[in-house]
Amino acid sequence: MNRAVRDVMVCREALARLPELDLTELRQQWRSLYKCDASPHLSRELLLRAVAYRMQEIVFGGLRSEHQRQLRQFAQQFKETGEIRRRARLELKSGTRLLREWRGRSHEVLVLDDGFSWQGTHYPSLSAVARKITGTAWSGPLFFGLKQNRPVTQSPSQIAYASGEPRESSNAAD
Repeated sequence: MNRAVRDVMVCREALARLPELDLTELRQQWRSLYKCDASPHLSRELLLRAVAYRMQEIVFGGLRSEHQRQLRQFAQQFKETGEIRRRARLELKSGTRLLREWRGRSHEVLVLDDGFSWQGTHYPSLSAVARKITGTAWSGPLFFGLKQNRPVTQSPSQIAYASGEPRESSNAAD
């Protein structure tokens, strides 16, 4: 039996025994896993969950770096503002067809389980499709109208002067 399988079996057995431990034994487990004492204010239930999580984290691995980064950002945001704002994640079901007219041509994109299909070619992201259609970097959800463009505060560099009269510059591509 290889080491990984043995570690998983040992972890599973230890997890099954956790509910039988008293508060003192759970605190000892915490100390051995986290290398510090648990707060005396933690409930038994929270101690049990934290110990179980840490045991599994050691055997199976922790969060991916992108999720750790996201959690750090949430913590920083909460520390600064007292609230956390999450962006709504776009969920498209497989089989959905997205239509977009670009420079007089209609483009149809099929949503797949593992990406997108446009003109018989597979693409990993909607942005890759938008880039292929336009020849420039675009946000795919923005290009296909699935996401609203955030209003930008106008800076002096965005004002173009023509014949002495200020006017807004336009970077629109279509």
